[in-house]
Amino acid sequence: MDIIQYLISFILHIDVHLKEIIDMFGIWSYVILFLIVFVETGVVIFPFLPGDSLLFAAGAFAATGAFHIALLIVVFFIAAVLGDTLNYAIGNKIGTSIPQDSWFGKIIDREKMEKAEAFFNKHGGKTIVIARFMPFIRTFAPFVAGASSMHYRYFLTYNIVGAALWVGICTMLGYLFGNIPIIKDNFSTVLIAIVFISVLPAIIAWLKNKFTANKPI
Repeated sequence: MDIIQYLISFILHIDVHLKEIIDMFGIWSYVILFLIVFVETGVVIFPFLPGDSLLFAAGAFAATGAFHIALLIVVFFIAAVLGDTLNYAIGNKIGTSIPQDSWFGKIIDREKMEKAEAFFNKHGGKTIVIARFMPFIRTFAPFVAGASSMHYRYFLTYNIVGAALWVGICTMLGYLFGNIPIIKDNFSTVLIAIVFISVLPAIIAWLKNKFTANKPI
């Protein structure tokens, strides 16, 4: 199984692979979970790593005694805050110097930076908080915040608030409901539903903007 196939399998069957990690690494599983969340939130080119589903699944395992729920939440929280901080720093450092003819430059060009900065100025720090609950956008938002020169202290405040809400809600939902028989028996389907619900607002916003742009004046 190559890395792409394994990653797809990990995302779709995270409960199975998480059990394998726990059985293989024991207490070091906390470190692995920390690294996954840190990279998913901290490196803008890894938005495809599991986020919401990982928190939910880990919370469900915590309910069985595999993890200590309080320690698990602390580990996830620190990873999420540090991840967004790193992503902000990367965006602040290289965001405006990315070659426009590169594949990444086409995704994040100067015009898009200016629009993002205007969006942040209009909606404030709640953008960072809301983005926590949206896959892909969660990874992209702190990079753009850094590249568009959002004040760091302002960013950090909402980074902490967003991380606390994201980690607390997703992990506790898994802890409280992940082992209910109907959910446990359909765990993969539930995780896919969680991801779909998370990206739904972004899809709706994209469609709304597309139709608005194509609407005759």
